[in-house]
Amino acid sequence: MLNNLRPALARLLTPVGETLARTPVTPNALTVTGTVGVSGATLGLFPAGQLFAGAAVATVFVFTDMLDGMLARVKGTSGPWGAFLDSTLDRVGDASVFSGLVLWFMLGGRNHLLAGVALYCLVAGLLTSYVKARAEGAGLRCDVGWVERPERLLIGLTSAGLSGLGVPYILAIGLWALAAGSTITLWQRMRSVYLDATARADRAKRDRANA
Repeated sequence: MLNNLRPALARLLTPVGETLARTPVTPNALTVTGTVGVSGATLGLFPAGQLFAGAAVATVFVFTDMLDGMLARVKGTSGPWGAFLDSTLDRVGDASVFSGLVLWFMLGGRNHLLAGVALYCLVAGLLTSYVKARAEGAGLRCDVGWVERPERLLIGLTSAGLSGLGVPYILAIGLWALAAGSTITLWQRMRSVYLDATARADRAKRDRANA
């Protein structure tokens, strides 16, 4: 859903990417820095109950991580290794956000139900990404879904940050909404893959029959 904002965000980040292109900073260095920052903030601050600080620091590093693709395009260094590294470390960052929330609910938050919901969001997010990657690897369409990575991070970090500022129930609402949205997204993607695979199989069967 938030992918519609990518053109505007690209225009916003292009000047930053052009500035960084004149430095020795590499896209892969930004990728690693962003992941380390997000992971450190959420795994270090969330379990200690510093939800606002953790969300704020993580958000800064999310934007740092978003610059890697822009910098690669400006420098002309885009390639399969960079794309692979970025995709893999994105999963690490996502898992860190919800792992930090799980730890918070198991420790200071003392809410095992919401710990389970946060854990479900973690697993569902990984599965959502896996389904798309596996489908695209098989040459099938899987470009649907209400809740993708931008939505997961927006909902997770915003609800955690507002909860840290004292807004009641917002983190529970955010996690339950994210769990529901992730479940629907998984169904949407699996259905899309099924329909595409079935249509291709039917076309192949007709082609053999007409040969």
